[in-house]
Amino acid sequence: MSFVAWVATAVFVCAYVLIATEKIHRVAAALGGAGIMLLIHATDAETAFFDEHTGIDWNVIFLLLGMMVIVGVLKQTGVFEYLAIWAAKRAKGRPYQLMVLLVVITAIASALLDNVTTVLLIAPVTFLVCERLALPVIPYLIAEVLASNIGGAATLVGDPPNIIIASRADLSFNDFLVHMAPLVVVLLAVFILLCRVLFRDAFRYDPDRAAEIMSLNEREAIKDRRLLTQSLVVLAVVMAAFVLHPVLHYEPSVVAILGAGILVAATKVTTQEAISEVEWPTLTFFAGLFVMVGALVHTGVIGQLSQAAVSATAGQPELTALGLLGGSAVVSAIVDNIPYVATMSPIVEQLVHADGGTGGGPHVLWWALAFGADLGGNATAVGAAANVVVLGIAARNGHPISFWQFTKYGLIVTVVTIVLCVPYLWLRYLV
Repeated sequence: MSFVAWVATAVFVCAYVLIATEKIHRVAAALGGAGIMLLIHATDAETAFFDEHTGIDWNVIFLLLGMMVIVGVLKQTGVFEYLAIWAAKRAKGRPYQLMVLLVVITAIASALLDNVTTVLLIAPVTFLVCERLALPVIPYLIAEVLASNIGGAATLVGDPPNIIIASRADLSFNDFLVHMAPLVVVLLAVFILLCRVLFRDAFRYDPDRAAEIMSLNEREAIKDRRLLTQSLVVLAVVMAAFVLHPVLHYEPSVVAILGAGILVAATKVTTQEAISEVEWPTLTFFAGLFVMVGALVHTGVIGQLSQAAVSATAGQPELTALGLLGGSAVVSAIVDNIPYVATMSPIVEQLVHADGGTGGGPHVLWWALAFGADLGGNATAVGAAANVVVLGIAARNGHPISFWQFTKYGLIVTVVTIVLCVPYLWLRYLV
């Protein structure tokens, strides 16, 4: 490699370590790394901002932006509070049944929206319900974030790594539904059974508190019925357009931005209100990360790593897929799965081309990467963005969750779900 390539690699590794250890804010690490890449000419403005393969992936940025605006409008309707109270009443105040309903709601919402946004909306309501039922809130928060990462794996928009993979591999919303969602349903069912064992000490039933929750009227949580109707119609149209991508040929990013624009234009929601829920730091982090990874591609670092990986697997698709699944789970448990997938996607793309579609088709490696990164993010408190968000919410509300308190549950769930992925990938793609 050239001297610039070595320096670019060192810059990326340093930025990655800072992101993983949270020594400084991840946005500062990503933007600082991107700036240095431009400074040392590992990339340039045209490559970083306009190149389809080595620049910022604007499809990812605008897809997230559009969905965040839509969810921000939905939040104002009170529909998520409605769902939480509805779940508590349907569970008749019984702790395990309540956890099951909250887990299912979180998983479904994470598949339709995204897991970070979902936990931001569900977690505050969980505090309210647990307080009314005199239940320890931490087990419910942990269960919800684990469910959000499992449910988010089912669709293109459910988990940020999936968006990156879809953009790099040219995969559609339907591709994720067909290849990821069937196993996710099984994993969610297994997780619900695990909850009964993992969180058994939290299931303390208080009949008096249960009677109080049963007296609540969930309909009172809806603040604006007209806005709710408008929001649900737009969301339904957006989801339909995602599914019909092979027919309509509109990219998910275009659909999301159009949906957000129509929703803001057609309702009384102001522009300031609509963008108030946008996670600008997350979008900025993505931009910096794309510039850094693009610099590694531009300087040939990714290409050399890809060649080494191709040589190591020596045309063995089974070894490649299962190794990618396990390796992705391990790495995503240690660091945030977003920068990991952004780094690995170009390498997997090279492996897919080298495989030539043999041994299970060209997509099996993408599914191995997606399952490994999405589910591996459950293992530790820093493995996924949703984990970090929930820990922050818990700390601000006086219920801090330690790294190891989260990990002792997350690690078990990750091991079980990754093990279940092995026969799925083997039987569906490799046999």
